[in-house]
Amino acid sequence: MISCLRPGCAGHIMGTGYCDTCGRRHAEPRGAPQPEPPSPDGPRTAARTPLQDAPAEESPAPATMHAVAGVGDLDQHGLVVLPEVPAPDDVLVTDPRPPTGGRRCGAGGCTMTIGVGYGGRPAPATGHCPRCGTPYSLLPQLDEGDVVAGHYRVLGCLGGGGLGWVHLAEDTRADGHRVVLKGQIDVHDALARRTAVEERRSLTDLHHPDIVRLITYADHHVPGRPPTGYLVMDYIGGRSLQQLFDAGDVERIFHGRPRLDHVLTYGCKILGALQYMHERGLLYCDMKPANVIHFGRAIKVIDLGAVRAIGDRTSAYVCTAAFAPPQEEIDRRGWHIDSDLYTVGMTLQALARDTEPARGLAPDSFRRLIDRATHPEPRARFRSAAEMSRQLWEVLREFRSLQFGEQLPESSTRFRATGASLDAGLGAIPALDHFTARPDGQRPGPDVSPPDPAEVAGALPEPVPDPDDGAALLLDTFPPDAPDRVARQWPRESRLGTPETALWLCRAYLRRGERDQAESWLAEAETQLGEGAAAHDWRIAWHRGVLHLSRGEVRQAGTRFDAVYRALPGEYVPKLALAYCTEHDSEVPGPQRIPRAMRFYEAVWKRDFAHTAAAFGLARGHLAGGDRDAAVRVLDEVPATSRHHDAARIAAVRVRAGILRGGPPTAADLRDAARRLPELHLDGGAADGESRARLVAEVRENALRARPDQGWGPDFPAGDLLGPGDEDGLRRLLEHSFRLLAAQARTAGQHGRLLDLAHAVRPLTTF
Repeated sequence: MISCLRPGCAGHIMGTGYCDTCGRRHAEPRGAPQPEPPSPDGPRTAARTPLQDAPAEESPAPATMHAVAGVGDLDQHGLVVLPEVPAPDDVLVTDPRPPTGGRRCGAGGCTMTIGVGYGGRPAPATGHCPRCGTPYSLLPQLDEGDVVAGHYRVLGCLGGGGLGWVHLAEDTRADGHRVVLKGQIDVHDALARRTAVEERRSLTDLHHPDIVRLITYADHHVPGRPPTGYLVMDYIGGRSLQQLFDAGDVERIFHGRPRLDHVLTYGCKILGALQYMHERGLLYCDMKPANVIHFGRAIKVIDLGAVRAIGDRTSAYVCTAAFAPPQEEIDRRGWHIDSDLYTVGMTLQALARDTEPARGLAPDSFRRLIDRATHPEPRARFRSAAEMSRQLWEVLREFRSLQFGEQLPESSTRFRATGASLDAGLGAIPALDHFTARPDGQRPGPDVSPPDPAEVAGALPEPVPDPDDGAALLLDTFPPDAPDRVARQWPRESRLGTPETALWLCRAYLRRGERDQAESWLAEAETQLGEGAAAHDWRIAWHRGVLHLSRGEVRQAGTRFDAVYRALPGEYVPKLALAYCTEHDSEVPGPQRIPRAMRFYEAVWKRDFAHTAAAFGLARGHLAGGDRDAAVRVLDEVPATSRHHDAARIAAVRVRAGILRGGPPTAADLRDAARRLPELHLDGGAADGESRARLVAEVRENALRARPDQGWGPDFPAGDLLGPGDEDGLRRLLEHSFRLLAAQARTAGQHGRLLDLAHAVRPLTTF
């Protein structure tokens, strides 16, 4: 092979006489025969073609300030109102140059890269392909003032697209309405011509507010040249997300660094556009920040040159390597809906790199969302743009609630609501056993330990049946307490032989405590799904976690719930389950365990005050850290409309007056408890009753045991509840309380024990 003789070039001369590196023609002896290039109509391989989009020149920063969405600005869809991005004043490229890195030749299926510079020299704008010899030009074919199709007057060049130059023009028949003319880089490129035709056909019927509109297709004829086709599209006067996020004035536009909720809003809008395309049998294939324009407060997905039909395995793949699935995967299985979602995940990851730091669990939820979208195993990715969009929307709400303290309640689409508070009795009036069954010398409490694992297993929300399951509509008609009857019908009724029926039977037997039967039906659900699908189905992981929890295997349950969190990063239920497992996992030291559990509880509670199980979990976490005030603040957040409002108020009194791990109550704590206790609605609203008597007894007992040797001091809440503050007065009140409780005793043993307690606290009598 002949080496290139040009200075600084280490390339070799191809059979066509052109260098494979610098692209220049080799000077051969005069008269040497010149090989003819192969026919451009020869066979073409379906090669993947990364786009090398050269962004248009950035406009100067506008002098005026534009309004940005405030903290509370959400639109009717629950998305952030995006900041105003004005149309740039100067968008034309004055010196259009070939795309950096060259491009694929494409003539007759040739995959040679043409237009590449070498030795620090600029790339040649024109030349011949070193491999096939086809002439090429990477320069724009239109000049300012040219008229296409009789009425599109060219104003200038906007930049280079993946398949050709993009020009700005005005429609002289429509009062100068601005349009974009997108042409081919080289009319000799068969792939570019075919792809342009496909783009025209794909775009014609697309009418979506977030997708650029195709107006028409026009040919431009120049004497002596082959005709060049141009797509005529609406001009979107804004900036691509790539330009916007790389711009020096991005913080001026966003009034600070862009936030994660801005990125998530972009994602939801992009996915809405892709879902629209997918429903029409089309794949986008080339999502990246450069292909989304932010204009005004809206976005448009542009450059649909890579669009292909779902199931198309013959035409060439046009995508950008940095945002696309691995080449090996594309070669093996082609391009699918999940491949599109992969590119969206990579796009959002790129946009989020320089965003304002997010608080709490939101960054982890976002990372898991991206991890699922870009999972190496396609079966583990989101199944549809709508499914991914829902998770983005929920992570957005999680971010807003943690970042700004907004309450953004919504019903889960994956889990049914549950009424369990999981307060482990903290929000209940103490029973008589609290006084009679406690060993001598034991701290009176209250107990602020987490609930029992089996109790939690039975109280966690149940998954909503998959609506596509054949038996989904039948499940609500099944007798919840008679799974045996349904199980007997399983082999007889073909409609019942579905994964959701098996999962229903798993839950039904688990409610009855028949774990082996539950395990058997969970295995049947896996069989119904198939081994490959079951391994990536969050429903299987969820039921496995609940089964582990029912056996007290908290760490194993946490592993399963973590898999559900990976699959559904925006859902609150997996976080609630993970919070409990983390809180209860005694194998992890408290200084690591409690803060992590509280991050999960906080993500649930801050988003929706309806989930009081998270409030009680947060309160326990604060108490584990000795912060009684923070625990009471959380309990006070339970709204009056909640069914657990009264339980939270009772818990606040018990926490204020309790002798806890962090120490005894202070005089200020007792003062607050004394203020709160009369306000509780107990015993049907009666001023006196059995429940109030037991709670009063607990407060008085704790006050007596916590009394400092030197007395309470002037801050003590003297009054009917705790007396004037002296020890004897408090003892007499507590003795009276124990005698009242003795009247509630249901057994002789309880009665005797309560009288013993009364005698034990009676003040010493002196004669």
